[in-house]
Amino acid sequence: MFRPLSVFVGLRYSRAKHKNKFVSFISIASILGISLGVAVLIIGLSAMNGFEKALRDQLLSVVPHGELEMVSGSFKNIDKTLKQVKAHPDVVSAAPYITFSALLQKDEQMKALQLRAVSPDSESSVTSIEQYIKQGGWDLLVPGEQSIILGKSVAKKLSVTVGDSLTLLLPDKQSGSRLKSPRKLKFKLVGLFDMGGQLDNMLGFIHIDDAKQILSMKSANAVAFKVTNLLDAQKISRDIGYSLSAYLYIKSWITSQGSVYQDIQMVKSLMYIILLLVVAVACFNIVSTLVMAVNEKRSDIAILKTMGASKWMLRGIFVVQGAFNGVVGCLLGALCGVYLALNLTAIIKYIESLTGHQFLSGDIYFIDFLPSQLDISQVISVTAVAFIMSVLSTVYPAWRASNIQPAEELGYSH
Repeated sequence: MFRPLSVFVGLRYSRAKHKNKFVSFISIASILGISLGVAVLIIGLSAMNGFEKALRDQLLSVVPHGELEMVSGSFKNIDKTLKQVKAHPDVVSAAPYITFSALLQKDEQMKALQLRAVSPDSESSVTSIEQYIKQGGWDLLVPGEQSIILGKSVAKKLSVTVGDSLTLLLPDKQSGSRLKSPRKLKFKLVGLFDMGGQLDNMLGFIHIDDAKQILSMKSANAVAFKVTNLLDAQKISRDIGYSLSAYLYIKSWITSQGSVYQDIQMVKSLMYIILLLVVAVACFNIVSTLVMAVNEKRSDIAILKTMGASKWMLRGIFVVQGAFNGVVGCLLGALCGVYLALNLTAIIKYIESLTGHQFLSGDIYFIDFLPSQLDISQVISVTAVAFIMSVLSTVYPAWRASNIQPAEELGYSH
């Protein structure tokens, strides 16, 4: 098969043994360096993609995308408000709720948390909390029975299980400047949810009708809604909030959980830059390899020039030789990176089982495993960038090889 002379000679030089063993060592080091940089970059980006997917599919499945809460009092006409919210083209569904702080007591144990009074049917259209009910059931949250659903962490702290009774402590209304003793209400624990992270430790659910009776409210004081585009949730929330005539707190998942998303994006960007610099350092080894290879092949270059080889052909020989190292390193790194990224979760779980140490705690983070999601477009872009960097690193040695003077080299050899 026909091949350009520069490609043929460059590939021969790539496979040939070097007189100086140090040149071979540097060549292997450059290939391994590029492979390591590409593999780690693919694994790291896949892990960040996994965190982003877990944030979207898990945390944001139980946190409302957008919320409108009355500054004081409740909505005068909640049905009209819901219609106005749902009328927005980017809103998928909406549900009313009441939110308030309370203190739970079981014997001598007490726990403060945020209670969210919802209607189970309408809440299911906005969040997927029912998927995380591990004991009891979402359907057991019925009006008039003073039932409550708590996070696993809260139940553990209070030492209660499904079916136990709890005391709900609420501040009583002020009478002038005097404060009355708190109201005590009996509630029955009918379910436990396990979402992971801080939500398990700070959130509880009761039925909205029970909350209306307890707080003497005629209607809900907040509306939660689900949007089509998660990243536009803050803008959509503002648009809806400004269109209503009530005084509202306008919130979205970006205000409550946005720091997690921003941290993921920042780590992804920093990882991309830092590991590309690792690849760049590995590419400098290609420069060293080719510079030593040029010094080793000076007489060969001189002979090729006397036989009519042009400067561009000589440059092509050493570009091909350096690019060969880049191709091998990039492909080896891409294959290792893809394999490890696809099996990252299983590998980390195996390491955790061997060491007995859990890398991610479900009590702190919103997940208790290391996620991974491979993006083929990222694999292609990382591999392409690493290859381009390896080719660029061949320019100086190739240019230097083309400037060798045959008369000087062949003259010295005699």
